[in-house]
Amino acid sequence: MPPRTAPLENLLEAVPGCLVGVDRGGVIRYVNRHAELLFGYDPEYLVGRPIETLVPESVRPGHPAHREAYFAGPGTRRPGPGRSAASDPKPAPPPRCLRGRRRDGTEFPLNLSLSRLDTENGLLVIAAVRDLTDREKAQEKDEMVSRLAAVVEQSDDAIIGKTLDGIVTTWNPAAGRLYGYSRAEMVGQSVSLLIPGDRSGEMTAFLARIRSGEHVDHFETTRVRKDGTVLSVSLCVSPLQDAEGAIIGASTIGRDVTAKRRAFEAARSMIESSLDSLVSISPEGRIIDANAATATLTGVPRKELIGTSFSGYFTDPMKAEKIYQLVFREGMAVDYPLTIRHRDGTLTEVGYNASVQRDTDGRVLGVFAAARDMTRLLQAQREAAQEQVSALERLAELERFQGATVGRELTMIELKKENESLRRLLQTDEGR
Repeated sequence: MPPRTAPLENLLEAVPGCLVGVDRGGVIRYVNRHAELLFGYDPEYLVGRPIETLVPESVRPGHPAHREAYFAGPGTRRPGPGRSAASDPKPAPPPRCLRGRRRDGTEFPLNLSLSRLDTENGLLVIAAVRDLTDREKAQEKDEMVSRLAAVVEQSDDAIIGKTLDGIVTTWNPAAGRLYGYSRAEMVGQSVSLLIPGDRSGEMTAFLARIRSGEHVDHFETTRVRKDGTVLSVSLCVSPLQDAEGAIIGASTIGRDVTAKRRAFEAARSMIESSLDSLVSISPEGRIIDANAATATLTGVPRKELIGTSFSGYFTDPMKAEKIYQLVFREGMAVDYPLTIRHRDGTLTEVGYNASVQRDTDGRVLGVFAAARDMTRLLQAQREAAQEQVSALERLAELERFQGATVGRELTMIELKKENESLRRLLQTDEGR
């Protein structure tokens, strides 16, 4: 190993960066203290080892060729993807990805500047290495921000950024389409411009939750467009944080659900107008929703029905529980007989029809059951059966009467015949 000269060593140590000197054989001859900080090796350990020690294993096989090509040509160059210095007429193509390898095995991006240096011990190449990890992270962050910005701009949902005071800071095109205001009209204005007067407290409540780090998911409410029309929207509100993690504002994603709300209200109106008891039951057997007819049959208000056990409103809870278990197994149940107990003790016989509820992806949400009051039908059936019994009894009575009448008629005929015979006999005796 050639001795280190004091002037060269002092020069290497004085440079504010990582420097590595390599001879023609690719052996490390000089390193400064900054190399220890960057690569994690003691300088004494590196001196005498191949430069490939500091290169990722994946590129080590091709590295000697690049190194030898540089020693073969004069000049100074900064290796990088697809470029070389003009003073290097025949450079070897540098590796397309410049990365270093630390002692602990981690890899990092780097910028490499190479210079030739003639010393009393022979030609050396001095490599100035600069860690680009922070720059790469910054680039990745910028790219991510750019991608997110593109997503926001192209989103079909209205995305609005605002301060903790409710002042609009960002406004995407979809927000303009939804609410009718341009970006220039809304940025710097209060988001309360979109909120109806009867919901003025919503913004204050939302921002209070945002300050505490909470998220608001799928909150359905109403908003006002620029032209004064009111629309139904579903909002998701999330905190916005700065680089230190401090909450500095809120992001609101809004979606127009006016058509959905109208369809729901129309369906709800049909459900409420039904004379049959309609109930949605969770897989756990809890009532998710119920109509007014159900409240009438049970005597329990709808709000109190929600969340309670479906089977608890019947005279035979075990039998009632079987209905939705049967539906989960077979997909549906038809005319399942049950008896509902009203809060005041009144009993109502019903026939249940039920089917499985699924979402758009086919996942089971629960069971939808419809119960029809069978009281009148069963009463009519009992009355019809009683009338049939009465008719049969009357028919039997008529048949007995008819039998008796026919018997009397036959007896009278026989008596008439006998009377006629006796009369003829008397006439004959008198003639004698």
